[in-house]
Amino acid sequence: MRQIIFDTETTGLDPAQGHRIIEIGCVEVVNRVVTGNNLHLYLNPDRDSDPEALAVHGLTTEFLADKPRFPEIAQEFLDFIRGAELIAHNAAFDVKFFNAELARIGAGTLSEHCATITDSLLHARTLYPGKRNSLDALCDRLGISNAHRTLHGALLDSQLLAEVWLAMTRGQDALLIEVDDTSGTGAAGVSLQAFDGSVLPVLRASGDELTAHDEYLAALDKAVGGACVWRSLETPAEATAEA
Repeated sequence: MRQIIFDTETTGLDPAQGHRIIEIGCVEVVNRVVTGNNLHLYLNPDRDSDPEALAVHGLTTEFLADKPRFPEIAQEFLDFIRGAELIAHNAAFDVKFFNAELARIGAGTLSEHCATITDSLLHARTLYPGKRNSLDALCDRLGISNAHRTLHGALLDSQLLAEVWLAMTRGQDALLIEVDDTSGTGAAGVSLQAFDGSVLPVLRASGDELTAHDEYLAALDKAVGGACVWRSLETPAEATAEA
């Protein structure tokens, strides 16, 4: 499964008013592993950023003056995302800008070049209803350091979002599941059946492993003055076999 976590910085809020993409950041995730295969591009928008947008990203007109324009990097970007699931925070914002840029070069819409587009903000709202679900808030909630995020940056925000997304979607992280529902169904309405331990394979320790285990317990028992709890739990048969 290939996923691309992506973000953009723009000159303003609305492409219908002539605002353009000025930075693209993409982070590749394959089978839930961040690969390090990133795509990071700055773009010349041929216009100034609104003061409010400039205060957010800090990318000046002078800095962007020698950068390529979107038509020059469009194929590189489309090749990178092709066939992947795209994930963005408040994806509708980024998608409308990409659709506007692609329309200018007759390349259709963003959804035509990828498998699907997922909005991580909508997912966060289902997990944490009624709470703040900005990228910064999610980093704080999930224990992800964003101390180095003084300004918004497309690649940095994509890297943080990749960590946030993996944390939000990691699923079960314990072997046992506590079920309070006594009706026989879980919270998702799935029928719960009695656990059948007979289907689990039994892997018995080898002779060498048993010897190593016994030597370890003997050393532990000696270190604690004969108070090793594991020795106290041995059955007489086990003690005889080891003697």
